[in-house]
Amino acid sequence: MTRKSEIAANLEKVEVEIAAALDQAGRNRSEITLIAVTKNFPLSDVEILYQLGVRDFGENRDQEARSKISLFGSEGVRWHFQGQLQRNKLASISSWADLVHSVDDVKYLKGLSDGAQQSGRKISALIQISLDEEPRPGRAGTDLAGARQILATAEREGDNLAGISLGGVMGVAPLGGSPRLAFTQLHEIFLELRRSAPEMAILSAGMSGDFTDALLSGATHLRIGSSILGSRR
Repeated sequence: MTRKSEIAANLEKVEVEIAAALDQAGRNRSEITLIAVTKNFPLSDVEILYQLGVRDFGENRDQEARSKISLFGSEGVRWHFQGQLQRNKLASISSWADLVHSVDDVKYLKGLSDGAQQSGRKISALIQISLDEEPRPGRAGTDLAGARQILATAEREGDNLAGISLGGVMGVAPLGGSPRLAFTQLHEIFLELRRSAPEMAILSAGMSGDFTDALLSGATHLRIGSSILGSRR
């Protein structure tokens, strides 16, 4: 089996599972953005995915993403940054990412906005909500109060944050917990935040092991890696 046929078969299986979940939820495929997480996979896999119709690609590391984009480009595709943010990487990330999924502190807004404007761009960002019952080392995210603070800052400092807009929320299922319960909680937080920010439309949730639960809980963006590309190398 060639690499292209392997990826095509995996992608078809994922699409069948997505269709089944959407049918159960009474939703349409047009509501869903499938992001192929290409972190740690070669550029050749990105090229295969593009040939198969995928247009959204997710990366967690700035340097790796920039290397791929320098060869593949960004025309006609959308690049997503999903990793934890670092202040010294904000300008670089905002020079290529169309959607940053992992804003969990107000301190990142200005750097992302300024970096985007310096590159002649405007980017979108999501507020990452922590779904862990207790804080865990290496697990990012904020709570509802923190999300409200980020929204309030974006509204108050709008003229100084012209390079960025907040488009919704993102969450990662807790380790050892119920993805369905966690994503239901995320959806409730999303609806609560939309009361003050009705323009927010994105709920990014669900990865290879739990995207069905995410779809049943209102997810609009799925971040799927190993179910499409196999084990990371």
